[in-house]
Amino acid sequence: MKIVVIGGNGLIGSKTVTRLRDKGHDVLAASPNSGVNTITGEGLSEALKGADVVIDLANSPSFENKAVLEFFATAGHNLLAAEVKAGVKHHIALSVVGTERLPESGYLRAKLVQEKLIKASPIPYTIVHSTQFMEFLKGIADSGTIGTIVHLSPAYVQPIASDDVADAMADVALGKPINGMIEIAGPERVRLSEIVSRYLKATDDPRTVQSDVHARYFGAELNDQSLVPGDGARIGKIGFEDWFRQSRQSN
Repeated sequence: MKIVVIGGNGLIGSKTVTRLRDKGHDVLAASPNSGVNTITGEGLSEALKGADVVIDLANSPSFENKAVLEFFATAGHNLLAAEVKAGVKHHIALSVVGTERLPESGYLRAKLVQEKLIKASPIPYTIVHSTQFMEFLKGIADSGTIGTIVHLSPAYVQPIASDDVADAMADVALGKPINGMIEIAGPERVRLSEIVSRYLKATDDPRTVQSDVHARYFGAELNDQSLVPGDGARIGKIGFEDWFRQSRQSN
């Protein structure tokens, strides 16, 4: 089976490509660096020739509201149009748990636009809603830092390791489209301020975390339901301690 992974050189993309190739599939890791650009359309028709499945793992290079909206709207339109012409049988996209619950976030508004394009397309699809990646904990800390204090919401999160995300994406690629959404999350439900504090302590980062219910997470205030999955989510195997140990060993 030919599978095209858009964003195939990124964090999740590279791991997903490896898993699918190890199972014997013909996998193309597509990105601007390999001559495939979903914004300009360059290389799309060639890359999708004979493709059965497309996994869209590309992310916007900018999180600024206007830029991120333009990225997902343009890339989504171009990619889906090319897939229709190529006769792709299954479109898979990675999105975010809580997308529909946080309209204050410009990034999540843009992801909703992407999802609406997918649902309006004639191509069978599966949308995977993931919780935050553990690999992004430092970025989350940086986004809330003022001086030496990290201001973060105490809302619950359920972060997931990128290896668990890649396992899920590979499994979805080898399954049938559901024309709907599934959720994936890590095994540990914990407060955002607490997990980031654990991360900073583990990395000997001198910053301290201050819990603030009004602290915004990429533009939105959170509650305990904002970023956690519902019943029936696929739960990963890797908890924070195991992930941190593995990440240290690989560096």
